[in-house]
Amino acid sequence: MEINFIAFFGAALVSLFVGFIWYHPSVFGTIWMKENNFTQDDLRKGNMLKIFGLTYVFSLMIAMTLMSLTIHQSGAIGMVGGPPLLASAKPSFHAFMADYGTAYRTFKHGALHGFMSGLFFAFPIIGINGLFERKSWKYIFIHAGFWMITLTLMGGIICQFA
Repeated sequence: MEINFIAFFGAALVSLFVGFIWYHPSVFGTIWMKENNFTQDDLRKGNMLKIFGLTYVFSLMIAMTLMSLTIHQSGAIGMVGGPPLLASAKPSFHAFMADYGTAYRTFKHGALHGFMSGLFFAFPIIGINGLFERKSWKYIFIHAGFWMITLTLMGGIICQFA
């Protein structure tokens, strides 16, 4: 199973594109700023190269994790010791991969797993942090919604194309 690095690196860009739309003042940006007590001046003070650069690095880490959550064949490859040992795997492994190597490798399947990751992993983490930080439910739902959409799209891209 080869990794399509263009799709992998492209999937990591999803968080930036979705964030540009989601946190735009016309969508949820104004509410998000109000919930955080931010002004436009506060936002201009940030080091945007650092913020966007690290966002992309963190998104690459998320994309790597989503590969193992959305591509079920990764588990089979792990059972034989990973990519370096594929050539020495038993014939039964190669027969299995010939039969099932592309099973469930669709955008729809990956999007489902991405959404479930957002709902059952990202949302609870954001909720817990928000509760302890005494943030509003608006704040929690804005961020959780962002991650559910982002992970849904990333999961779909990774499962279909990576």
